Amino acid sequence: MKKLLAFILLFCACSPLWANVSPKPEMEFSFIYNTQAKPLIDPLHSEQIQCADNQCIQSAPLGHYGIQKLYCGAGACTSVAYEYDNFQKLIIAFADGTKRESNIFPAPDSLRSRFNVYVGNDSLTVEPAEVLSETPAWARTDAWVSLVIILLLEILAALAYLMYTQKPFTILYSVAISNVLSTAAAWLLFVQFVKETALLWLFCLLAEAVIIRLMNPHKMPIKDALILSTVMNVTSYSLGMIISFWFAPLIF
Repeated sequence: MKKLLAFILLFCACSPLWANVSPKPEMEFSFIYNTQAKPLIDPLHSEQIQCADNQCIQSAPLGHYGIQKLYCGAGACTSVAYEYDNFQKLIIAFADGTKRESNIFPAPDSLRSRFNVYVGNDSLTVEPAEVLSETPAWARTDAWVSLVIILLLEILAALAYLMYTQKPFTILYSVAISNVLSTAAAWLLFVQFVKETALLWLFCLLAEAVIIRLMNPHKMPIKDALILSTVMNVTSYSLGMIISFWFAPLIF
């Protein structure tokens, strides 16, 4: 058992924790037209550019990898990334056949940020917006998909652990409750203050261990609760990374 746990922890340490089903960095762009005509955005030919420096000498498209992509509708865009470079730039194509390139703007030091994009006759200016997004985190599709993936994987991992250690299956109730509470706290509360998703992962691991222990005082010593939570979280975040990367293009 100790060798198995050591292998799991090593696998976790070698896995990119920012590329899992936890909240990911995102930017929301609201378009404000300073033109007489208001052409619709052409999503297929619009892109976000990642820049390593403030002159964008070293640059590359954001691309579409798993959930990472610039998502545009007719009048607004949102991008999600596993990790943003220090500077960004928008190249937006419009339905009237025109294309505008924005100024280079720094990526904010937060997981979620909002920008106003001012559209001129031949210009595009991106500025940070102080107004928070009107779309709550719990209403987003990726939040619900993440919750479902995490819940299923961690219940299966907990079931295997309970079978191996011959502990009662009634502990699964506390596993489900701890998952819902920790995931909700990570997506709705701590995501506003914490940038590193590895810290959110650690919070979920510790919070779930505490909740499982409190709900099973006579069945789960704190040591066993920590081991169970570690097994659950390593399983969900490593396998969840693979699942989200493969299926995200089909869902989003």
